[in-house]
Amino acid sequence: MRDRPDSFDEGLLGPALGAWGIEAGVLEYAPVGFGDYHWVADGRWFITVADVRRRGFDGLRLAMETAAALREEAGLDFVVAPLRATDGTTLLRLDRRRWAMSVFPFSDGVSGEFGQERTAEDRAAVIDLLAALHATPPPVTAPPRPLELSDRAGLEQALQDSDPPWLGGPYAEPARELIAEHAGTLRRRLSEFDRMAADAGEPVVTHGEPHPGNLLRSGERRLLVDWDTVGLAPPERDLWLVARDDDDLARYADATGRTPSRAALELYRLRWALDDVAECVALFRSPHGHTRDAEISWTALTDTLGALAERAAM
Repeated sequence: MRDRPDSFDEGLLGPALGAWGIEAGVLEYAPVGFGDYHWVADGRWFITVADVRRRGFDGLRLAMETAAALREEAGLDFVVAPLRATDGTTLLRLDRRRWAMSVFPFSDGVSGEFGQERTAEDRAAVIDLLAALHATPPPVTAPPRPLELSDRAGLEQALQDSDPPWLGGPYAEPARELIAEHAGTLRRRLSEFDRMAADAGEPVVTHGEPHPGNLLRSGERRLLVDWDTVGLAPPERDLWLVARDDDDLARYADATGRTPSRAALELYRLRWALDDVAECVALFRSPHGHTRDAEISWTALTDTLGALAERAAM
């Protein structure tokens, strides 16, 4: 996140690093990514702090354990996995109900940005990584990632609550007006999602978000970061974010013996868009300010609704 977390005591981080046997001299906030909060300790360790009220401590713990197993047991060296604390765990509670922390080795490399266009060479490299991941036997900790929307109830409630006011903050009323304007499109796309979801395929181990922002290029190596969404799902959960043409799909099929479903690729593309809308609506109906993260969310909401309307009109 670009903004530091509210109501979080950064003084907790230094003592908590002791669970990994780390005594850090310098902690610097890293305004990167979206969803979690990050610090760099002495240029050697990358600290991630998550608000587990959103996703649950146990679910995040399973994801971190799965990433660690993929690197330690399956030998996938492109997985940037959390380090284990001295007691063997990968996720530490910082308080009783909200904050939890993982520690990663600091990986020196260059990442992209979400939505950035990849070259054919880059797509091929990522498809090769995904093919290796999808062929890996699932660790016992791998959580299922069912094909459902993360906050469908909240989105449907927002569609019903179209009368003013929404009182969350400066973007609340503009968001209400935008949702009301696109209500018909959203209802049609939700119905389309339900019709398509029946055709989901067999699950494999998926990353969940292999977009350019989660790929580090370090010399000739590519590394995948941000494994909090790892889990069992059809391979198209990953592939829709990477494959752009028939050559990409053929490369994956040659590597795995499994031909991707174009219908499933479109289904996961639709799911991502609807989840983005639901997440932004939840933010703008909650207390918020005029922050950099709120600005990013507003741009995401307007762009996503525009894209949904455009595709619905095709």
